[in-house]
Amino acid sequence: MPSAARIMQRCDALARHSELAGGLTRVFLSREYRAATEEVLGWMREAGMQASLDAIGNVAGRYEGVRAGLPCLMLGSHLDTVRDAGRYDGMLGVITAIECVAALARQGKRLPFAIEVLGFGDEEGVRFGTSMLGSRAVSGTLDAATLDARDAAGVTISDALRGFGLDVSRIPRLARKKGEVLAYAELHIEQGPVLEAESLPVGVVSAINGFSRLRATLAGVAGHAGTVPMKLRRDALAAAAECVLAIERIARSDAELVGTVGRIEAKPGAINVIPGEVQFTIDFRAPRDALREQAVRAAIAAVEKTAAERRLECKVESIQELSVTACAPWLIEQFERAVAAEGVRVRRLPSGAGHDGQAMQAIADVAMLFVRCKDGVSHNPAESITEADAGAGARALLRFIERFEPRR
Repeated sequence: MPSAARIMQRCDALARHSELAGGLTRVFLSREYRAATEEVLGWMREAGMQASLDAIGNVAGRYEGVRAGLPCLMLGSHLDTVRDAGRYDGMLGVITAIECVAALARQGKRLPFAIEVLGFGDEEGVRFGTSMLGSRAVSGTLDAATLDARDAAGVTISDALRGFGLDVSRIPRLARKKGEVLAYAELHIEQGPVLEAESLPVGVVSAINGFSRLRATLAGVAGHAGTVPMKLRRDALAAAAECVLAIERIARSDAELVGTVGRIEAKPGAINVIPGEVQFTIDFRAPRDALREQAVRAAIAAVEKTAAERRLECKVESIQELSVTACAPWLIEQFERAVAAEGVRVRRLPSGAGHDGQAMQAIADVAMLFVRCKDGVSHNPAESITEADAGAGARALLRFIERFEPRR
């Protein structure tokens, strides 16, 4: 059986690879990211897998089936974090999958398919502003132009990969073909309060909400804070504040819609200078694509209207967009049987957060299993799960793997 204690210990161990003293921040291709990947590679090899770091920075492990070269059931999640993160988002899924493979290896058990475990890089998109780089490379949906994106220091993704010792020219070879991957399954903390409210340790995901991410730029005129009268100002930050509130109003217009301005930067950024330029992000998510697309149109119109009224120039550009990802019914049913066999009432629920499965659906049907988290808190140092729930999730995942029936 999988060891819940070891899963918790390894989550703690990965949390120590952080640039933030007393907290957890591990961005893609950082020194801390390298240390985490090396530790995970070691765990994969201990579990009986062949393991290596691929050309985009994913940690990839493979456990062969009854014979070498069979199509695989792919399991995974991500190893990067947001800033000041919790220790289970992403990592729990990778570590639990490794633990399940280790349980099979201890029995000397081989299945009629291979198992691959991937610890994806840059799911969060913190460093370069574009998420799911690792899973998009594997699914063949990564646009080569994306590698020109830059971090705050002006370093491109391509240069950062080379600096990490990776061969960018090999990235296209990572793309899998349909049929090579029988299905993609991911265990993840819920990041919401539903399972806790219903006293359930695990739940089966029905769909992953779609999201749209945009970047807005407002350009006015910088000026002296003491000499330019208020009526003559073209203050980009004041306009941005109005836009942020408009986006909040749009997001509140429907209970299924959420909208966030998560990053804002004013230039030149001096206490005694009127901001001449402001850039901010917009993130909309919804379980219905039409609702999300309507919100995007409304936000763009609101930004343009505010800019016109305040005599500013504006530009709104799309950073990334992914449609709603429905989990495959045939995989949902297999997860539900695994959960029920553990004596747990089956509960289906949607995921409001994005996951690598949204990229992987391009080559395989996807499914997810949620593990309860305390108070539904995530992307926060207070993120917490119990060892008992980690064990329940691991046992259900192992049962799903052992009884997995590929679609005919």
